[in-house]
Amino acid sequence: MTVGTAPSYRTLKPASAAASRAARASSRKVGTACEMVLRQALWSAGFRYRVSVRGLTGNPDIAFLRQRVAIFCDGDFWHGRDLEVRVERLKRGHNAPYWVQKIRSNASRDQRHTEELQQQGWRVIRLWEKDILRCPEDAVLKVVELLGAVKPNEHRRKANPQ
Repeated sequence: MTVGTAPSYRTLKPASAAASRAARASSRKVGTACEMVLRQALWSAGFRYRVSVRGLTGNPDIAFLRQRVAIFCDGDFWHGRDLEVRVERLKRGHNAPYWVQKIRSNASRDQRHTEELQQQGWRVIRLWEKDILRCPEDAVLKVVELLGAVKPNEHRRKANPQ
């Protein structure tokens, strides 16, 4: 299997029915806990954004369209946080070749999507799940930093000068 291709399940059997149920349940793509925490923190800070913009490469979790900022809330396991440490752990587990390839291909795909968006003129930030959940305020600060001089509700003040 080459890097960048999706692994195949055909030759592998699930460890158990419970493992299969757990994997299916964890495959939520929109509205994950970390995404909801970040969205609430951004909203409370006065920022308005779009959610799960389908037309953009990689379907960012949150996007500021006018400012061309794309935000991804990446799960630590699925997106390969501390990739080499995770790979060593996966090598000791059930269906190791599949899982090692799966996580590596996810990380590779994330990198490709980031590069494609950047080539299209977007600024991209990828935040880790545990970092968002641990301190949403720090995550908001990182987003604000990337947005630069944009202030919360700036578009409303321009639209309704009073």
